[in-house]
Amino acid sequence: MNRTLSPITAARSKTVSLVICIALLLSGCSSSSDSSADGSTSDATGLQQVTLQLNWFPEAEHGGYYAADVHGYFADEGLEVTLLPGGPNVPVVQSVAAGRAAFAVTNADRVLFGHQAGAEVVALFAPIQNTPRCIMVHRESGISKLADLRDVTLAIGTGPAFFQYMQKHLPLTGVETIAYPGSIGPFLANKRFAQQAYIFSEPYVAKQQGADPVALMVSEIGYNPYASVLVASRKTLDTQSDLAQRIVRASARGWQKYLDDPAETNALIDSINPDMDAGALAFGAEQIRPLCDREDPSAPLGQMTAARWQTLIDQMVEIELVDADKVSAARVFDDRFITPTAPQE
Repeated sequence: MNRTLSPITAARSKTVSLVICIALLLSGCSSSSDSSADGSTSDATGLQQVTLQLNWFPEAEHGGYYAADVHGYFADEGLEVTLLPGGPNVPVVQSVAAGRAAFAVTNADRVLFGHQAGAEVVALFAPIQNTPRCIMVHRESGISKLADLRDVTLAIGTGPAFFQYMQKHLPLTGVETIAYPGSIGPFLANKRFAQQAYIFSEPYVAKQQGADPVALMVSEIGYNPYASVLVASRKTLDTQSDLAQRIVRASARGWQKYLDDPAETNALIDSINPDMDAGALAFGAEQIRPLCDREDPSAPLGQMTAARWQTLIDQMVEIELVDADKVSAARVFDDRFITPTAPQE
């Protein structure tokens, strides 16, 4: 996952990644009789301690999980959840598959890549129904949809699945691709420059710097993996289904609260991630809200369908990133723990 990294974030990412690696090693070496292989333990207070590994530094895409903590929904379920920040090169899916973290947050395509590699984690809850991935261009370019992306320099990370799908389905006439620089500096300097982005992040930064960005959503061309997906190992589901039920239930309440009123949660995220100020988080929450809309407004928040998963599998097979005989829609998700929430307006 590539995001814009400020100098502060770039330095912090190395530190946070090191701390996380040390923490995971220590948790894996723990000899406490109260510890279980999937990372959950029983606390003296009576709350069950659980580790939830994030896929990036705390920001709006994790808002509902932090809201579940801030507003006591995890505690209501008898849980004390430690949310571990992610960052570049943090092995999220592998940590869950290996039992170093009980649960994690990742994107649907990453779940498929895990299955391809033999790390079979299972998606339980998908609050963000539509991918926040986008290509950011200047309004002055006159480009208003992905199909019209042409005659620009496009900064893209190494090997993202969505771009391989774009290459397969778009003409990209006159598009020169370069390595993603990790900042919006080149974008600000060149009106014919485009770059990968997340709708709740880079466009805000660009606007703050005086640009007039347009976000071309990757979902326009049918590539639309669920995002901020809560995952667990199959072992956890087989041996601790009640734990999975409780964390999904609390997470759903947290996400509903965050979508309705993110202010208190954003204040917490701001306090633990100095690059996410109040304005950026408010913008992020506003952008995420419509991404959580379900195709069926009566469906519960976080609902997933076999058809959506199969579409994604077919797309990954088409661009030769997964093998059809190694990845099955029936095994990548389990929605039995999702219960009805407030209806979508």
